[in-house]
Amino acid sequence: MTTPALPHLAVISAGLMSAGVASRLTKAGCTVYTDLTGRSEATRRRAKEAGMINMPLADIVVRAKWILSIVPPADAELVAEKVRDAVAAWGGCVENGLPVFADCNAVNPKTVKRIAEIFAGTGIKFIDGCICGAPPSHGYDPTIYGSAAAEDERILDEFATLSKYGLRVSLLKGEGMGVGDASALKMTYGGITKGTTAVYTTMILAAHAASPATAAALMKELGWSQPLDLERIVERLPPMLPRVYRWVREMEEVGDFIEGKEGEIYKGFSGLFDRVEKSLEGDKADVDVLMKFVEDAEKMRHAQAARARLNLDSGMHYHVLDEKTQRPRSCQHRDRRPFSLSFIFSEIQGKERAQAEQSTAG
Repeated sequence: MTTPALPHLAVISAGLMSAGVASRLTKAGCTVYTDLTGRSEATRRRAKEAGMINMPLADIVVRAKWILSIVPPADAELVAEKVRDAVAAWGGCVENGLPVFADCNAVNPKTVKRIAEIFAGTGIKFIDGCICGAPPSHGYDPTIYGSAAAEDERILDEFATLSKYGLRVSLLKGEGMGVGDASALKMTYGGITKGTTAVYTTMILAAHAASPATAAALMKELGWSQPLDLERIVERLPPMLPRVYRWVREMEEVGDFIEGKEGEIYKGFSGLFDRVEKSLEGDKADVDVLMKFVEDAEKMRHAQAARARLNLDSGMHYHVLDEKTQRPRSCQHRDRRPFSLSFIFSEIQGKERAQAEQSTAG
C-alpha cells in the first residue's frame, strides 16, 4: 500500500502566529514554504526555527497545495493580489493544480469578500478562515475556523484534513453559512478579547494621567473587589505589546463590522493601540505606566498568595469553589479539594479592607 504524500503548504508570512502554525505543520512532517523577501533577520530566524523553507512566491504557487495567509490585517488584500498575479504569470497553468488560498486574517466580512473577489475567474479556490486564540505553544493550540461558498464545500472538507497535521481546524457549516462567516466570528471574538484589553489599557492610562496615586488606588481596589479583572490585566497587557501594531487595523475592521455609534467605540480602541504602538517606538512613557501597573499588581498578588497559604496552614476558614455546584463554600485547610485562589484572595482582601475602614473610622 502506498503511503499518501504529506501536504506541501505555504504560510505567508513568518510572524508569531504564522510561524507557530508552520511549526505545528513541519513537526507533523509537512513541507511549509514562505517568502522572506525583504524580511528582517528576526523574522528569518523565526522562520528557520519553525522549519519553513524560504522560496520566492512565484515558485511557491507551483509547489504548494494550500496557501495560508496569516499577516497583519492591513496587508491581507495585497498578499491575495500577489498570489493571484504569481499564478497568472504561469498562465494559470500549474503542473500540480492550482493552490487553495485560505485567508486567515483578522478582517471583517466585507473585506474578506473583497479578497475572495480577487480570485474570481482564476480557478483558485478560496477559504474564509480565522484564528481564535494565542499563537501555538507547548500544550496549547488556537482554533482555525473555516467557511466557504456553498459550491466549495468539498474544498472546505479538505481544509479540515489539516487537523491530521498538528492544527486544530473547525468548519463553519449550515444554512446561510458562506464566505464572511469565519471573519464575522473573528470580529466578534476579537472584539471581546482585545476590546476588554483596550478597556483595561484605557483606564490604567487615564488613572495615571489623573495622578500616580490614583493608578495605585485603582490597582488596590481591583485587587479588593475585582481580583479576576486584575488577574486578566497581569496576563494580557505584557503579550499585547509585541502584537499591538496588528491590533490597530483589526479594531478598525471590527468597527466597520459593527457600524453605527457602537462601531465608533472600536475606532477609538484602534486609536488607543496606535498610541501604545507609538509609545513603544518613541519615549515609552505609556508603556512604562502600563508595565509598572502590571509589576505592582503582580507583587500584590504574590503577597496575597503567600498570606493565603499561611492562613490556610493555620486552619482558617476560606471560601473555595465547589466542584459540583461551582459555587463558593466554606472549608478548612484539611479539605484537599481544588480551590480557586481568587476566592481566597477576595476573602483576605475583604477582611483587610474592613480592617482598614475600621482603622480609618477610629
